Amino acid sequence: MQRIAITEQAAAVVNQLKEKHGELIFHQSGGCCDGSAPMIFEKDDMYLDESDVLLGTLQGVNFYMNQDQFEYWKHTHLTIDITEGRGASFSLEIPLGLRFIIKSRLLTQEEENHFNTRKTE
Repeated sequence: MQRIAITEQAAAVVNQLKEKHGELIFHQSGGCCDGSAPMIFEKDDMYLDESDVLLGTLQGVNFYMNQDQFEYWKHTHLTIDITEGRGASFSLEIPLGLRFIIKSRLLTQEEENHFNTRKTE
């Protein structure tokens, strides 16, 4: 079971960005710029610390979220999608006239149990 997923359209953009920029990293903060929009950066351009939680890997790109933001989203399954429009961030998809967005749903009871069990292992 995974906590995150990606649409085919968003995956195609990630692959395009990987070809151009090399290793990448997704990060979703809870603050400035686009608020809680997922952003993608070259791996060495993003500083991570102990307050960042690894939610999973999408298209070979690790997806992190700040712990404070994760507290709000911990009961949800997240799907990364792409839409037309310019975000107000430094994310690599912005020059393409696109921006990543999050679609969420509540975890099923089975998923909730799975993730809660994994935390205590």
